[in-house]
Amino acid sequence: MMPPKHEHRIRPLRTVPAGHLLVHEIYRSIQGESTFAGLPCTFVRTTACHLRCVWCDTPHAFGQGEPMSLDTILQRVRTLGGPLVEITGGEPLLQPLVCPLMARLADEGYTVLLETSGALDISPVDRRVHIIMDLKCPGSGEVAANRWENISLLKDGHDEVKFVILDRADFDWAVDVVRSYRLHERVAVLFSPAFGQLDPAELAGWILDSGLPVRLQLQLHKYIWSPDARGV
Repeated sequence: MMPPKHEHRIRPLRTVPAGHLLVHEIYRSIQGESTFAGLPCTFVRTTACHLRCVWCDTPHAFGQGEPMSLDTILQRVRTLGGPLVEITGGEPLLQPLVCPLMARLADEGYTVLLETSGALDISPVDRRVHIIMDLKCPGSGEVAANRWENISLLKDGHDEVKFVILDRADFDWAVDVVRSYRLHERVAVLFSPAFGQLDPAELAGWILDSGLPVRLQLQLHKYIWSPDARGV
């Protein structure tokens, strides 16, 4: 259920024709995050997000997009080529049709990644999809949006959980969550510094001191290209 105060944030989705997804962009690049980082990947970025994280790097996807049928999206993915596809946003799960899209991609043999905030129910997602769930730390301004029931739905040894860390308070909070839910015993856990706001070396030191087997994640694409570059 979408909180009433957030309804205006998903206004772009209200006029999307039946059988279509509102898509911001489809492009091929190097995967910059997750345990798949460094691999060539085709990205399908959907439009709209009901959250407003203070460090968000894709506000351009909040409202701009083109309605596309699933067949059109699949054809573009086929044309770009490659076995790895990520569905990202925005928040993809705001559009229910994204679930059949991911199932069809999996049916065609693609390895499918879903990057989601974890604020929406992940239970409808095809179990072949690798979910990369971004749990929101307090520094994001959206910690109250976390849907904690999603943690029990994660597939052991298959899915991943990401924390974007803004400061030491975020780090300590994330460590508490990892330990409380024993996430490191079930899934890959990624700690990512908020780009340009936390020194990766400082975060690396905190991770080493914690003794947790979590992965330091840098947004590889932002080091290859300009941090503001689009379509990469």
